[in-house]
Amino acid sequence: MKLYADSSSGNCYKVQLLLNFLGQPYDLEEINVLSGDTRQPAFLAKNPNGRIPLLELDDGTHLPESNAILFYLAEGTSFLPTDRLQRARVLQWMFFEQYSHEPYIAVLRFWKQYAGKTQADEPGWAEREAKGYAALDVMDRELAQGPWFVGETPSIADIALYAYTHVADHGGFDLSSYGSINGWLERMAGLPGYIPIAPPPERR
Repeated sequence: MKLYADSSSGNCYKVQLLLNFLGQPYDLEEINVLSGDTRQPAFLAKNPNGRIPLLELDDGTHLPESNAILFYLAEGTSFLPTDRLQRARVLQWMFFEQYSHEPYIAVLRFWKQYAGKTQADEPGWAEREAKGYAALDVMDRELAQGPWFVGETPSIADIALYAYTHVADHGGFDLSSYGSINGWLERMAGLPGYIPIAPPPERR
């Protein structure tokens, strides 16, 4: 398989993390979004939406969208339960990540680390920050009830939420008061096959 990705992107890192947990070999092609690589005709032919990550399967099929890729790769592994309700719970948290978490925590990280923006530059900063903390509150309450988001073992729900949560401080979020989240972050980093996320590229 081949993964088109920016290793400093949380959405791309999710896929790399699962592949490493599974011990699945793959080729990595680094894509520079800021340079417009995903808007070139050759890339758009692979994914008309012009986004990464993008997974190229052995038969040449292309699968975009980070959480769809996670679901595909996790099928038949311990990272995706076989129980019908638990599978739905995994999707529940993955939808939560995309709609209630990523638009706030990831966006502030992008603004600060990639674009070099400050709160003074973005009128919507305070609102996104508040909604990011609201998502962290939900997560912390859930993790106070058990070690993982679904069941007693890590799943792709944990991987999806881990990607941007563990670098939330890059966007100015303070995780020091979230005891349950911090314990979960330590458990994730202790899993066999764990790899760190790449640092954001230097601004020019």
